[in-house]
Amino acid sequence: MKFTLTDRRNLGDSGLRVSPLCLGTMMFGGATDATESRKIIDHAFEQGCNFIDTADVYNLGESEKIVGEAIASNRDRWVLASKVGNAMGDDVHQRGHNRKWMMKALDDSLKRLDTDYLDIWYLHYPDDFTRLEEVVETLGLVMSSGKVLHWGVSNYRGWQIAEFVRLAEQAGVPRPSICQPYYNALNRMPEVEVLPACARYGLGVAPYSPIARGILTGKYQAGKAPDPSTRAGRKDTRMMETEFREESMKIAETLGQHAQAKGMPLLAFALLWLLNNQIVTSPIAGPRTFEQWVDYVNAMSHEFTHEDEALLDSLVSIGHPSTPGYNDPRYPITGRPCYV
Repeated sequence: MKFTLTDRRNLGDSGLRVSPLCLGTMMFGGATDATESRKIIDHAFEQGCNFIDTADVYNLGESEKIVGEAIASNRDRWVLASKVGNAMGDDVHQRGHNRKWMMKALDDSLKRLDTDYLDIWYLHYPDDFTRLEEVVETLGLVMSSGKVLHWGVSNYRGWQIAEFVRLAEQAGVPRPSICQPYYNALNRMPEVEVLPACARYGLGVAPYSPIARGILTGKYQAGKAPDPSTRAGRKDTRMMETEFREESMKIAETLGQHAQAKGMPLLAFALLWLLNNQIVTSPIAGPRTFEQWVDYVNAMSHEFTHEDEALLDSLVSIGHPSTPGYNDPRYPITGRPCYV
């Protein structure tokens, strides 16, 4: 199967139609300066991409400012997504999903983006301090105001998605339209509960980190120290506690050899593997450089086959991570509170 950037895919049951690749802007305003960021955004639009993803916390608002300026002349042709929930300051009301912060955070994001509305507003990370009922009620308020057209969840579990759907229906608020999970060929755990919940309730799926924070580019080798310029070389916290594992690097090496024999980059294999899942709508490509973005675009020209799918299945079992027994420490398992 092949895909092109000019294709349009239904975003769940929302009525939105988006390109099969979403431009992620986490690096913009930080490792990627404004000039390079603008070059990437302009190229993405020229090539047919109409889906762009940012967040308030990305370089503390600098990403939103860059994105807003870059898409201004074609704002209504872009599906623009931002997020709320991560800390934007030291105060207890500068984070989470309490109504006080959500209302202010939305206005702050709209101001930085220089737009009147968001096509999609994500709950970025679960907030254990705010009732889900309050969150849904607040989302109803911002949607009725026209400032948010659709809402979604990122980093939530399957049962939470189902509960949000129930509460939204109960409150007369539109259901969530999209989910952004951490999902790639080395982390298949969302296949157990999250993706089936999305399919059941009509949520589109935009997985982030399709290349497993760089492991699925082949630039890391098992048993070798990483280049100091890379995320692993800098000892990036999320990199070191998630994908920087021997098993992941060995699997990436095997996949890289297979992809090379087919004349395709490992990155293309990783991206097309995601798109071969019928539940997935649009993986998020988060480039640091223009060249990296072009690599994502060029990946769309390759073809993914049944043999490719079977190889990955033989290396990482469906529903499992690359390392048996691995769990992300940021999302602890909560189903066994013990007495002793």
